Amino acid sequence: MGETERSFHFLDYLYFFIIYNYRMISEYTKSDTSKILHVINDASLRYKDIIPDNCWHEPYMSEQKLIDEFSDGVRMFGYHHNDKLIGVLGFQEVKDVILIRHAYTLTSYQGKGAGSTLLEYLLKKNQNSRLLVGTWQNATWAIRFYEKFSFILHIKKQATRLLKKYWKIPLQQIENSVVLERYGTFSD
Repeated sequence: MGETERSFHFLDYLYFFIIYNYRMISEYTKSDTSKILHVINDASLRYKDIIPDNCWHEPYMSEQKLIDEFSDGVRMFGYHHNDKLIGVLGFQEVKDVILIRHAYTLTSYQGKGAGSTLLEYLLKKNQNSRLLVGTWQNATWAIRFYEKFSFILHIKKQATRLLKKYWKIPLQQIENSVVLERYGTFSD
């Protein structure tokens, strides 16, 4: 088999893999609240011991909070496997940026590519946009995840300014969060 044929088969496989995974992604709405909350509240248990007690809630996200997020313009996408929702990722247009919101994968599926596929999907949908993501400062695994996709971690002073400008979150959460950015000038 020649070099050209081998490359062609690899590219075919890669193309199939990408298309197949994207077919497993669909947009979810308010009518899917219970499915989305199942993923968020399962996956968020990983945060329980790393965020301040005054920022932790049981459940981590309530139904009303998720409905409010939809009302504020958050669009939620889900990755499904065998007809089961296993990962979610939302985004929200705010002023001149796109915020990545509520990126979670069921605990038993973490590290298997669903989160990466969802993020790649979002990046392709927003290729020319300034993207920001906020996460808990002690969630080092989440920070590393976004850094793998060329997100740059802001210093605390910049992160605080961005959190106040673009997010509607309490002061305790701002004090315990970081912001990563992809594209744009990395300044505000």
